Amino acid sequence: MKPPFHADHVGSLLRPSELVAARKAKSANLREVEDRAIRAVVAKQEAVGLRSVTDGEFRRDYWHLDFMRQLDGVTLKQAVGMTFTAEDVPPMATVTGKLACTKPIMVDHFRFLKDSTRQTAKFCMPSPGSLHFRGGRNAISRDAYPELAEFWVDAAAAWREAIHQLGEAGCTYLQLDDVGFSYLCDSKVRENFRANGDDPAGLQFTYAQAINRALEGRPKGMSVTMHTCRGNFRSTWFASGGYQEEVLEGMFSADVDGFFMEYDSERAGGFEPLRRLPKGRNVVLGLVTTKSGALEPKESLKRRIDEASRYVPLENLRLSPQCGFSSTHHGNKLTEDEQWRKLERVVEVAREVWG
Repeated sequence: MKPPFHADHVGSLLRPSELVAARKAKSANLREVEDRAIRAVVAKQEAVGLRSVTDGEFRRDYWHLDFMRQLDGVTLKQAVGMTFTAEDVPPMATVTGKLACTKPIMVDHFRFLKDSTRQTAKFCMPSPGSLHFRGGRNAISRDAYPELAEFWVDAAAAWREAIHQLGEAGCTYLQLDDVGFSYLCDSKVRENFRANGDDPAGLQFTYAQAINRALEGRPKGMSVTMHTCRGNFRSTWFASGGYQEEVLEGMFSADVDGFFMEYDSERAGGFEPLRRLPKGRNVVLGLVTTKSGALEPKESLKRRIDEASRYVPLENLRLSPQCGFSSTHHGNKLTEDEQWRKLERVVEVAREVWG
């Protein structure tokens, strides 16, 4: 079976205390601590029965910034535009020059993961749209890019090179993280886009087109999925609102094999919009929350999978948590034991539903 798997997960995992302490102390042997922690978390994922295995994003501080800051033309600056009330507001990736990918980005991370697992090594990276959605036009140099069309061409080319590098290293399962699609379903977020100098109408097609250009000539045998959610920082969320069909029309035009979609709360709305899913594509239902330790009952999960199957054939449905457990180094508000019980529950339910 090709990815996404019946039991899958988004990627990030809670950082173990040893790793947290080493990073806080800026330890000279941080890399050794990371390596040890990754080998352990890989073994744990294999033990619970997952067929896709990540490094938990243990070498990153943030799901997106650690990748984007390594692109030519990107600088991390103090956040502008969107208003966040949470503590430790992350900096914003700002385009200060011409975009390019002239050196390998995290390829060594992937190689270490691949060498550490007997299962399918999954690599997660932010999508091209992630370089735009937070600051919009205001975070993109008008000197470098007087016209946004050229920015999107260069962004796609930079991602295409990064994806090629991963393919050369043997990556067969890539996940693009793009919260912009679900954010566009929130009226407050659309106002933020306008404040940042962008018209939100049609952005879903712009983001999808950038993904498609980035995937042109993708490495043979590489499965690609996309994850979208409504924010995931210390168990908080940012956007709300069910998936709007006009937004999904754009999102579903992305040339990926499956869509990880948040469905763990009423904020996500119902499954009806999934009827727009193109034939042969897969939806990974994010029914298990990573925002609390409460374990979802098996029968409740099965019932919701059955509800979703009214709009998408069961063979094209999958199950996962709604997001990572630690999209940033801070982690969500649950214990490691609770995290693993949830992943075990995903595997258990998937086996009972799909065999």
